[in-house]
Amino acid sequence: MKHFVLEPRMRSSIGGAFYPTGYSMVMFPSAEDANRIGHRLLEKGVSGDEIYLIPAATVLAEISPTVRESDDPLPSAGTEAATVRAYTHLAREGHTGLLVRTKNEDAANHLMEVVRTVPYSIAQRYRTLVIEDL
Repeated sequence: MKHFVLEPRMRSSIGGAFYPTGYSMVMFPSAEDANRIGHRLLEKGVSGDEIYLIPAATVLAEISPTVRESDDPLPSAGTEAATVRAYTHLAREGHTGLLVRTKNEDAANHLMEVVRTVPYSIAQRYRTLVIEDL
């Protein structure tokens, strides 16, 4: 698993909110479960370069601020700001994120088969112009 650093390609081209197209973000109440799921994905063949473990502090420091920037001068027309606010709320409660590359629907389904073995708070897949609930 990789250390998460917010890269420009993970932001919306309009407004700059967190929008990692081609990835899915899952938040877990338990950091241990997030880490366990990340390792299970590795065991099932997902590349370590395609998985980011994102502690609550990192969500708050790197992802949350993208909403403040994206809402200036006008609020976002899409759901990306509301989604980031949901991550922020969960991170403040100590939830940990897992960002996983999901190139297509099969990859997203494979991810969720593993994720559903533990409690999770939210799961979103970022596609071009669409944020999909998983």
